[in-house]
Amino acid sequence: MVPPRNASRSRKTAETTIDLWLDLDGSGVASIDTGIPFFDHMLTLFARHGLFDLTVKAVGDLAVDFHHTVEDTGIVLGDCLREALGSKAGISRYGSAYLPMDETLARVVVDLSNRPHLEFRAPPGTPSAPNFPFTLVEEFCRALASNLRANIHVELLYGRDGHHIAEAIFKGLARALREACQRDPRVKGIPSTKEAL
Repeated sequence: MVPPRNASRSRKTAETTIDLWLDLDGSGVASIDTGIPFFDHMLTLFARHGLFDLTVKAVGDLAVDFHHTVEDTGIVLGDCLREALGSKAGISRYGSAYLPMDETLARVVVDLSNRPHLEFRAPPGTPSAPNFPFTLVEEFCRALASNLRANIHVELLYGRDGHHIAEAIFKGLARALREACQRDPRVKGIPSTKEAL
């Protein structure tokens, strides 16, 4: 019997309350309510394309701006991903995706190395979606990388439409994580010559 790989976390601060549940080996079912419709859309497609089952309920200080809710959701999602992965024995560890979205192309590469780092590259002046600042895409990725303790490289190769750009990055992140988290029957133990991650 293969043990389930799921996790749930709650995080409450003076700025946000986040409740999140994740199953790595799901089918992409999502129930998302952050109070930010565009972010709900991004997390829903993240679950669908990563084949993660994901439930998120977030209440934040949206009257200030979206920053705290987006960042804190990334923190909790990273925590849950790390917990669900357990020792990381038998996983692929690395994942990558080129994700086209109409005129946009993004590249995302992931190493579940236990060494947090985000390399996020986009041309100056990259447009935002109409109702979601592009800077929050990077903040989400940084919070996720830091708390998952993963090395994540995101590069926008080209694109013009802010919605398409954000969507390509979230979908690319989902596909790269799906590949990195998957079990590989040929991997024996921890996928590192150090025998620890």
